[in-house]
Order: sequence, then structure tokens, then C-alpha cells
Amino acid sequence: MRILGIDPGLRRTGYACVKINARGGEPTLVEAGVLRIATTGPLHARLLQIRTELLEVLADLKPDHAAVETLFSHVKHAQTAIIMGHARGVLLATMAGKNLLITEFAPKEVKRAVTGNGNASKEQVRRAVMAQYGLRTLKGPNDASDAMAIALTAARRLSLEGKSR
Repeated sequence: MRILGIDPGLRRTGYACVKINARGGEPTLVEAGVLRIATTGPLHARLLQIRTELLEVLADLKPDHAAVETLFSHVKHAQTAIIMGHARGVLLATMAGKNLLITEFAPKEVKRAVTGNGNASKEQVRRAVMAQYGLRTLKGPNDASDAMAIALTAARRLSLEGKSR
């Protein structure tokens, strides 16, 4: 089974695909990257770019399941939450249109699953996924490592659910 983890964003959306086999074992990383979205232009054009690029990722990686981080919002950043909601909506609708099973995780749940600490820093999450996947280096923004953590969280949950059946 292939699981696609998504860290949603309007400027950068991280993605990571992991593979788990039916016999269990730790997930293996297939690919991770970042969709870099135009920072200028009308919102509808940027949302369309997210959809178009995600469709390419889905066609290339052929995941069976998707996992997405839920929206974190704070009253001080209401406008950001609204804009992020647009991006998440496009991502969720695109994946649902491909009949993917979708699981959502709160940021604290992902952090706790990969580091043992729900208040872990971005750097702690990055180091944890590097260790999990045996990576010596991980270049680029945290969006890809966050997506790797989301995919890992989903893989572990699905493995546990499979064992409890």
C-alpha cells in the first residue's frame, strides 16, 4: 500500500509517499518533495496550480491512501486560516476525486507520533523523520519533512489497525 502525506500550503505544499507491505514492517520512503506555488497572481490561479501539480504527483506515485494535516488556526491569524482553508479544500477535493481514502491528523498528533512530543519543533520533526528513513541529509524547506511525518503517522496507524483486525 502506498500512502501520500500532504502538508498543505498556499506557497509551498509538501508531499511524501511511503510504502507499507501487507506483512508489516516499517514504511519505506518512495519520494518526497515540495510543490512550489506562484506567490503572485489571483487566488483562483494559484489554487488551480495546486490542483494541477497534485494531479501530476498522484499520477506518478499512484497512492492508495492520503493523509493530510488539519488546519491550525488562531484568532490572530484568521485571514491566514481562511486562505489555507482554500488550499486544503483544493487538495482534499482533488484527492477525493481520485477516490483516495483520506485521513486527517492534527499537527500535535503528528509531532507526538514521530517524536514522542506533541510540542516538538520543526527541527525535531525533521531529525526524527531523517532517522526513521535513514537519511543523512534532507535539503529544502520543512514542508517535505512535515509531509514525511504525516505519511509516517498514517502508515503506523494503518499498520496498527490492520493488526487489530
